[in-house]
Amino acid sequence: MAAPSASPLVSAEALRTLLADPAARVRLLDVRYRLGFTDGRENYLAGHLPGAVFADLEGELSRAGAAAEGRHPLPDDDDLERAARRWGICEGDTVVVYDDARSLPASRAWWALTRAGVKDVRVLDGGLGAWRAIGGGLEEGDVVPDVGDAVLTRPGRGDVLDTDQILLWTGVLLDARAPERYRGETEPLDPIAGHIPGAQNLPITEVLTEDGRFRTPEEIGARFEAAGAGENIPIAAYCGSGVTAAQLALAGALIGREVTVYPGSWSAWSNTPGAPIETGPFSDEDPTD
Repeated sequence: MAAPSASPLVSAEALRTLLADPAARVRLLDVRYRLGFTDGRENYLAGHLPGAVFADLEGELSRAGAAAEGRHPLPDDDDLERAARRWGICEGDTVVVYDDARSLPASRAWWALTRAGVKDVRVLDGGLGAWRAIGGGLEEGDVVPDVGDAVLTRPGRGDVLDTDQILLWTGVLLDARAPERYRGETEPLDPIAGHIPGAQNLPITEVLTEDGRFRTPEEIGARFEAAGAGENIPIAAYCGSGVTAAQLALAGALIGREVTVYPGSWSAWSNTPGAPIETGPFSDEDPTD
């Protein structure tokens, strides 16, 4: 993944200053999405940051695929470039993405665009709530920008992991789901409960504050360390369907750590015949013994 040229986060106050700068070239993307709901665009139309364009997580930041690919497979490279241009992104723009769901879908947008070579992508820390908290105004209706000229790279699948590669991973594998899903006590979405053998649990809530902002780099680093992701240890991450894992990759970027994402995540793994499953707390015993 290409390294961002600026911090991957922007505060609401800093964004307001940036938007007031006539020399700044800012493209705002509203990535509101809730699992199990289809009201993201409806909520966008009811009120969004001025000038923001709606980006569809399921229709543009992922694609339809077979069950063994997971619920949110990566979009094709060409399709993502077409979407970026529809959003009005041009070469040299600062792209700011936000949502109202603890920056979860916005993190997917940040990850997808950053890995495709967009040099300055930032997530509004605290999302729509943070903007409202500083008195930031909203506007209604759709924004249809001029088509952009962004040229995205074609990373394909070279910087991500697929199901066949997971058990060959030699670093630490982090599971970003809630502890009860990791332990296999409950599974509300996928056909089998549990986790990938050898994975350690780092719930995404551990790197966020109660109001959905990212914790300090020192706190995030401590959470990674406690989950076995010490210095110089390669890190891979998965979640339910490859969205929360992208947010863990963003947390890694905040502390200078690269996190390789398994986009298929548990939704792909649990739909793969013969894939081994573990339940209960983490064990460092070899699952093949």
